[in-house]
Parts: sequence; structure tokens; C-alpha cells
Amino acid sequence: MSKKKSAAIKPAISTGKPLKKRILDNWQLYAMLAIPVILTVIYKYIPMYGIQIAFRDYKASRGFTGSEWVGFEWFQRFFSAPTFGRMMKNTILLSLFSLLWSFPIPIILALMLNQVRFQRFKRITQTVLYAPHFISVMVVCGMIKIFLSPSGGLLNLIAGTSIDFLTESSAFRTIYIASGIWQDAGWGIIVYMATLSNVDTSLYEAAKVDGASLFQRIIHIDVPALKSVMVLNLIMSAGGLMNVGFEKVWLLQTNLNKATSDVIAVYVYQQGIENAKYSYSTAVGLFNTVINIILLLVVNKLAHRISEDTSFI
Repeated sequence: MSKKKSAAIKPAISTGKPLKKRILDNWQLYAMLAIPVILTVIYKYIPMYGIQIAFRDYKASRGFTGSEWVGFEWFQRFFSAPTFGRMMKNTILLSLFSLLWSFPIPIILALMLNQVRFQRFKRITQTVLYAPHFISVMVVCGMIKIFLSPSGGLLNLIAGTSIDFLTESSAFRTIYIASGIWQDAGWGIIVYMATLSNVDTSLYEAAKVDGASLFQRIIHIDVPALKSVMVLNLIMSAGGLMNVGFEKVWLLQTNLNKATSDVIAVYVYQQGIENAKYSYSTAVGLFNTVINIILLLVVNKLAHRISEDTSFI
């Protein structure tokens, strides 16, 4: 390469401009970036000032700083509550089972759809899979109650029974997880399908020439291409592991299925909104958030270690 060409390339690689100069030169981009940053600060960080009421006996008339400081009293009360063990167990099991069942389904669907060569059928299938995502949780819960109704419900008509499944504690987790997969699995394949569309087609052609079967091409070409996206989605899912979908649980919960449906998110709503115990509900919510942060850090560490140690991906 001539000196003239290298001199032309050098400024593009390293300008050496100070930060202030770079900001002034690209102020339009920084102005666009400022909008989401400001919104994040206003709606995510400033409200964190109110976390202190978890350590106070909060009275609205006295304000945050005027309320009495009680330390960890509300946390101790939550840990000694008779339903603490049941709520923790239900929240963890419901979240864990949801993750174990719902996480691989979009990956499998994406791998299957990627092998479809009839584009019209592929587009129709994708549309059918996407559609449930746009149905509100309230409508979904209404549909579930109709389908599982003991009198005229679709499932009971097929099975020839008259069971009220929503009053069965043993059936609640299955209903919650299955409805979640039906509603969100199709939407979850979008990122995976976009990733697979960028895979170099010459890799498939070379694999065919070498005699690789369809399954071998999926394992050695498609799965490695999805590795980084899978790890990222796993970390994001684990970060909200304790945040069980409040709306669906609350709408499907009955007095007869509380043995498996009584979770922390619903308890926070009941104590904070229905019973106006603001300090207590904030303490419970803060405890739940801390557990989520710990899980996020642990899963992030494990995911990076697995991705480094696993040879085939």
C-alpha cells in the first residue's frame, strides 16, 4: 500500500479529536440519544428516591423524610408471614418452569420455519404464530375461562368431563405456562428468524456437498449462528425470573387455587393498593427486585462461562 493511500485511511481510523469536539461534530446524534436517556432518568432513576419508604413507617401526611425510620421491620414482618414460604415457592417454581418450557420453544420454531422453502406457507405460518401476542392479557384470561368452563368449555366437551380446572391447584401452573407459550412463542421467534436470515447460504451448500444431513446442518450451522442471541435472551429472561406476570395470575387466581397461584407480585398489589400498606408493599417489592438482580448476575456469569466452554456452539 502506498504512503498516499495509508495517509488517507489513517484519519478514518484514529482522529485523535477530543470528546468535546466529537460531540460538537455529531451533535444531532447526541441530541437524539438525549431523549431516551432523559426519559430513563425521569421514569426509572428519580422514582428510586421513594425506595426509602421500605425502611420507614410511611405516612402520606408526613412525606418521605418526615415518616419514622423503622429499618428492616417490614422485611422481618414479610419473612415471618405465614404465607412467605408458599409465595416464594410458587413464585420460583412458576418462573422457573415458565423459563424451562417457554425459552426453547421459539428457538425450535425458528429452526423449523427456517427449513420451510414455500415462502407463502412460511409467511402465513409466521402470521398465525405472531397473532396471539397482540391479544391483551385480559382477553386471553377470558378465553381461558371460556375454554376451561365446566359447563360447555371446549376442553370438557372434548374430554367428556365437567371439571372446573381453574379451581384445581394442580392445574394452575400448566394453564399459566401453556397460555404463555401460545401467546408469546410466535413473537419470540422474530429475532431468531432475523439472525438465521443473515447466515451465509454458501455454508449450507458446502455442507450438502460434504454429505451433511438436515439435522447436522441445523446443529453445526444454525445453532452456532443463534448462540449469542440465545445467551442474550437467557440473561434477559433470568433478570425477570421473579417477576411472574401479575395480570394473568391475578385474573386467573381463585380462593381454591391459591396453593399454587399465590405469588409475590399479587401479594404486593394486595398489600399496597387494596390494603394501603405502602411501606410494607415497597419492602416486599424491593426484596423481589434484589433477588432478580442477584439472579441476573449469576446467570450472566454462568452464560458467559458456558458459551466459552461449549465447543459445538
